[in-house]
Amino acid sequence: MFMTFDEVSKKIVGGALLHVAGTETLLKKLPKGSWVGGSTEYFMAKGGGKVSNDCLFVTEFPYEGFSISSYGAAEIENVAADAFDNGFSIVIVPFDSAVHKKYAENASGFKDMFLKNIVGWISGMNLGTSGQTPIAVDGATTTAYADKAVALHLKVPDDKTVAVNMINIFAQDENSPVIEFEEEGFSVTKCLVDGKETVLADYLAQNGIDTKLPLVGNYSGHGVNISFKSIENGVVNFYAPVFSGIKYKMAKGIPNYEKEFNSRIEGFKDTNAAFSCNCVLNFLYGELEGKQIDAFAGPITFGEIAYQLVNQTLVYVTVN
Repeated sequence: MFMTFDEVSKKIVGGALLHVAGTETLLKKLPKGSWVGGSTEYFMAKGGGKVSNDCLFVTEFPYEGFSISSYGAAEIENVAADAFDNGFSIVIVPFDSAVHKKYAENASGFKDMFLKNIVGWISGMNLGTSGQTPIAVDGATTTAYADKAVALHLKVPDDKTVAVNMINIFAQDENSPVIEFEEEGFSVTKCLVDGKETVLADYLAQNGIDTKLPLVGNYSGHGVNISFKSIENGVVNFYAPVFSGIKYKMAKGIPNYEKEFNSRIEGFKDTNAAFSCNCVLNFLYGELEGKQIDAFAGPITFGEIAYQLVNQTLVYVTVN
């Protein structure tokens, strides 16, 4: 829920266990306590999408077992191994940091990654305001990191079951050619289009591709989005890395983003999510500011974590 700085401060001083999202400035002023935080000014609230630099979005947890850890690029491979066997971990990673790159490109190989419940988000900033730095905050020490991830590891009671879920409104366009990559990472020049080597930027321009739509990769039968960030001097930059050995296609077009989004989550109105986050590209391209999105509330993010890094996706956790 949205809270003022003073309300959040009182919660922290009172011993509450919290996840907090808000501006870099507000997060750095909060008192020490049992909390983690990440920077964003974009939110999904019960009243609709919102941009705010004077409120904080707070998720409170009722669990007694927890730990807070920070991870640089050299340590992030331990994040799942450090998680509780029965619980879930919320990982906050600063956008465009070395640890962001390391996590995005290597998370699937981290020890215990798919044996524990790992979710989280990439922290960011207001895209229209200069001079901001994406941060993750360890509230136990009030240390704000631009170069480290922070994780809140939560232990749930033994009679509870945790599930990590994603809502992705995109699917592969069956009419799209298969696009594959021999070079991996956040930036590429060439690709294979139906097996033929092609300069990706040229292919996108010549075919009038709408880069608001992501590439959708087939990861063992699951569609995973790779969103376009920019095209500069013939280099295509993404918000998540592409991998060799994965067959990608362009996403099928969506006539009405808001309608499609609400349609997809219509059946989730009664879902009691313990944590959720949604992508800033969904927010911007769907023009969701002020528009009602039912069932889920939380930070709007610069990348979502459901074990691995995903894009243009809503991620949520249930505890039943």
